[in-house]
Amino acid sequence: MALHLGDTAPDFTQDSTEGPIKFHEWAGDSWVILFSHPKDFTPVCTTELGEVSRLKPEFDKRNVKAIGLSVDPVDDHRSWAGDIEETQGHALNFPLLADADRSVSGLYDMIHPNANDTLTVRSVFIIDPNKKIRLTITYPASTGRNFAEILRVIDSLQLTDGHKVATPVNWTEGDDCIIVPSVSNEQAKELFPQGWDEKKPYLRMVKLDK
Repeated sequence: MALHLGDTAPDFTQDSTEGPIKFHEWAGDSWVILFSHPKDFTPVCTTELGEVSRLKPEFDKRNVKAIGLSVDPVDDHRSWAGDIEETQGHALNFPLLADADRSVSGLYDMIHPNANDTLTVRSVFIIDPNKKIRLTITYPASTGRNFAEILRVIDSLQLTDGHKVATPVNWTEGDDCIIVPSVSNEQAKELFPQGWDEKKPYLRMVKLDK
């Protein structure tokens, strides 16, 4: 069954490079990025895992935990970690699930038979502290993910959770936001005393720092 935005992320227990992971317990009160890889010892995945390791300080600032997955066994993961550090310059610093029995892959619909009937695709799930799925992206095996975009979405989600705004096209932290249409101008005066730029009655731009 496909998972949708707003669904509760399925809980699971699975082995990893950091020992058995009880997912909801491990996630705690953090945001989570759960992302899958087609296979160990593959070039695109090697670059991705190195990049996520490099970005750990950025994830930490946002209260985000990263957790990867492939269907290879944990011994392969640990061996591959040496290649990642050697070639990418950053040691693996987050758990990599060893989903050899495909149990997590099945829960999260990470195997797409028309692409490959045994290996996981490049799935991404952003999960909030309430264990709700807030974003899903699926990339083909040939295309490495853009983790700058994933950080951008997390910034947007965390900002819009705390304020009655949405973020426009290509928004990055510090850019103007949009006052959501459900907020009247009278309400907006209280929420945004600094004022706003009304392009149209439904398009009100406001400067709002996170």
